[in-house]
Amino acid sequence: MKNLTEEQKVMLEMVRDVANREIAPLAMELDENSSFPEHARNLFAELGLLNPLLPAEYGGTEMDILTFVLVLEEIGRVCASTALLLIAQSDGMLPIIHGGSPELKEKFLGRFGGNSTLLTAFAATEPSAGSDLLGMKTRAVRKGDKYVINGQKCFITNGSVADVISLYAYTDPEKGAKGMSVFVVEKGTPGLVYGRNEKKMGMRGCVNSQLFFENMEIPAENLIGAEGDGFANLMKALSINRVFCAAQAVGIAQGALDRAIEHARERVQFGKPISHLAPIQFMIADMATAVEASRLLTRKAAELLDDKDKKGALLGGMAKTMASDTAMQVTTDTVQILGGSGYMKEYGVERMMRDAKLTQIYTGTNQITRLVTGRALLQP
Repeated sequence: MKNLTEEQKVMLEMVRDVANREIAPLAMELDENSSFPEHARNLFAELGLLNPLLPAEYGGTEMDILTFVLVLEEIGRVCASTALLLIAQSDGMLPIIHGGSPELKEKFLGRFGGNSTLLTAFAATEPSAGSDLLGMKTRAVRKGDKYVINGQKCFITNGSVADVISLYAYTDPEKGAKGMSVFVVEKGTPGLVYGRNEKKMGMRGCVNSQLFFENMEIPAENLIGAEGDGFANLMKALSINRVFCAAQAVGIAQGALDRAIEHARERVQFGKPISHLAPIQFMIADMATAVEASRLLTRKAAELLDDKDKKGALLGGMAKTMASDTAMQVTTDTVQILGGSGYMKEYGVERMMRDAKLTQIYTGTNQITRLVTGRALLQP
């Protein structure tokens, strides 16, 4: 793996300091109240972190994927929901960055430059299309210089608060993958109807919404790329998103491991700290090993994606699977090491365990990522 540059080291130190001082103290409150991290949105906008992948020509920082992975890990270490805010921002922007015409990019990406606090969303999942995204039912029909869209989406991060949504729909269902397209939808478009914001097990400090499209009309110029480009665009975005999810999971696991080590050193039983007990030492050793292995795999995948190496997508799926399973195991073990205290909300580790569970589910369940990885490795 490459050594971090001085610029990356400086960025990492700055983000770590911000995470500890500004993000961590509010993590429990966000979870308790299911509040949107408004403070983090404004803070990130001031620091140029809210739209990290936005190209410099549109006023963004144009951060590379590896640097963004480092940022997500540091924020995920103290508050997974706040890390998900940044992931959702990047997800909603990636379809336009990868597939938009110069005119479309200028029209929409230009709005996110500088200290903009506008939000984006990535709308693909439907009640009948989760792991099977080709099963989506949302339909876009061309009528003159407009598209009329009908259908629905669910579990959309930032859904009800997004100013710009990248929306996937079929323009020709009979063509399957080659009949899917992707569009830009703006907040306030007639026919865009907001359903409920979901009540969740974890990641409560972010918004996940139902979206309905009822004869919603958008300009034909809001098509990203050409008709039929949607599925390829979707797969490219997901291959990058899985690395972001992996980084978030590594952060969650590291935060839990830090807490487990701290507690083991302080908690006295049988006349000495429990850190002297072999069963605790074995647990900590396994936890730390898994976290470090997940971190290295995630960073390697990020490097390959930055280098446009085809193996980046493969390792990204592997990293997502390993890191999320690690986050679930490490947070569960941390609750165990803290014992009764770990089960109590005030210590924060039960929140980490609840947050970790989503990383095994979103952007492709771990069963699907294993299937994709296995197929890729076994094809002739």
